[in-house]
Amino acid sequence: MEKDPFLHHPALRDMITPADQSRFRDFDPAEFDDVMLEMGAPLDWRYDEADREALRLAEMTGRWDKDLWVFAYGSLCWDPAMIFDEVRRAHLPSYCRRMILKDSKGARGTEEQPGLMAALTEGEGCDGLAFRVPASIIDAETRNLWARERIAPAYASAFLSAETAHGDIEVLAFVADTTAEVIDCTISRDDQVRYIATGAGFLGTSLEYVQKLQSGLGAVGITDNYLDALLADAEAMQQ
Repeated sequence: MEKDPFLHHPALRDMITPADQSRFRDFDPAEFDDVMLEMGAPLDWRYDEADREALRLAEMTGRWDKDLWVFAYGSLCWDPAMIFDEVRRAHLPSYCRRMILKDSKGARGTEEQPGLMAALTEGEGCDGLAFRVPASIIDAETRNLWARERIAPAYASAFLSAETAHGDIEVLAFVADTTAEVIDCTISRDDQVRYIATGAGFLGTSLEYVQKLQSGLGAVGITDNYLDALLADAEAMQQ
């Protein structure tokens, strides 16, 4: 009998988008080219396939023969677009989740009304989810993951140690690339609230992003006071 991927956290079963229903399944970044250009993005707004593939192969060298754990702290929590055998609540020491990815190119915000998404930066620790991808399919799954998370300069990939109730694991995490234009660690709290309350684009609203993230974390007992306070203030701004 196959192991239930949601054995540890059955509440997530109806909250996580199945891979075959995700818009990011078999994702091709070129699908967004026309939209991004209409929004004023430069012609070279994203990595080309060869560069992105080189980044993936370099990071995954020597890791093809074992299962892969992927750490989720943002949209991957509810829409991983991956086939996985197990999901666990996981704690990543020395990093924290911060709303510092400023989107003004149309995904969840515009130049006039920027949106915000999460990134990992150095801090006191981050609670999220870890998905275990079987070794037999990690080539295809990481190809799809890199197309999404390394679509353009924003994140860098890293293998880090994470803690779970079932033992420590090594996870692949996508952390903030502080040299990227879209990562802004200086955004004031007032602007963070405003961007979350008003940002919208072709992927949806920034408010919806934070609401879904809060719900997914809450389903496994994770409380993020920073995120909760931002969301409460953003929702109040909309009223």
